[in-house]
Amino acid sequence: MKGLVLAGGKGSRLRPFTYSGAKQLVPIANTPVLHFPVHQLVDAGITDIGIVVGETGSQVRAAMGDGSDFGAAFTYIPQPAPLGIAHAILTARDFLGGHPFVLYLGDNVLLGGIERFVRAFDDSTAVASIILKEVEDPRAFGVAEVRDGRLIRMVEKPEHPPTNLAVIGVYAFRPPVFDVIEGQEPSARGELEISDTITRLVERGEAVIASLTREHWIDTGKMEDILAANRVVLESLGAGRRIAGSVTNCRFDGPVFVEDGAALDSCSVVGPVTIARGARLRNCRIGPHVAIGARAALENVAIRNSIVMESAALSDCPGIEDSMVGRFAYVAGAPAGSRLTLGDHSRIEVSP
Repeated sequence: MKGLVLAGGKGSRLRPFTYSGAKQLVPIANTPVLHFPVHQLVDAGITDIGIVVGETGSQVRAAMGDGSDFGAAFTYIPQPAPLGIAHAILTARDFLGGHPFVLYLGDNVLLGGIERFVRAFDDSTAVASIILKEVEDPRAFGVAEVRDGRLIRMVEKPEHPPTNLAVIGVYAFRPPVFDVIEGQEPSARGELEISDTITRLVERGEAVIASLTREHWIDTGKMEDILAANRVVLESLGAGRRIAGSVTNCRFDGPVFVEDGAALDSCSVVGPVTIARGARLRNCRIGPHVAIGARAALENVAIRNSIVMESAALSDCPGIEDSMVGRFAYVAGAPAGSRLTLGDHSRIEVSP
């Protein structure tokens, strides 16, 4: 079985971060989003993985390498334009060949892994398998209609959803899917929709497995989704504590993870919090639910429920919350209650 990870979307809903970088490389708990699907595929025994890339392909290649760091082998597959999930599958046909494959959207986070999902599909004769999740507002997702335990159809982002069962970004297919996609017409938005593909499979009488997950799942398409995923992943790190960096006159409460090479002086940290290598913090109040990236520098800062990316610098900020601060950004003097959305290399200085 092969793996296929989609990492070609433009990420317009995640601007300003995606003006200068791939959305799949935005960090959650100091781990790029794209690492989550790759690790889960490898954990499920799938190591031959194709990564579909678009305009940010060079960044993705540079960040992910050849796959050896993950225990896998990567093949990069350029998609000429973001023309839909089904189009991406067709683009990867030569790589996939006659193998069954698992498709994982590169901007999705599903806790709990996919080993059981992969094993169930491998043991079946189904042509496709999908994972469903109950959501409060399914209008932003592909929605499944199920009758008597069987998938009847899928509808893409319906105005009036037939159910609250969202189709999350993990699928499994066998080669007959290619014939169906080749016969599809683009939707009104000009894409080959995966919902149409799966509905056509059902109409052809093919077996499609639909399973419901209770695990946390987040589509990291917007800033609030990223922050929600950051909270969930930080909480999943457990109740332990690991302080590998240099610590002077600090107080810790709850799960706190400080990587080797980080230095904290006169700080109060309330977990869950993760602080990456090379970060420098002095006289700060951190947490809960904060990820500080590699080589970030914070002085006289209070911050909670936020992501500070690598090499960002913050000083004299008495109360930052619900914020994302991009790589190499600089913030000085932001007042208490500040909620910041700053792309890479941004600069804010507030006069006293």
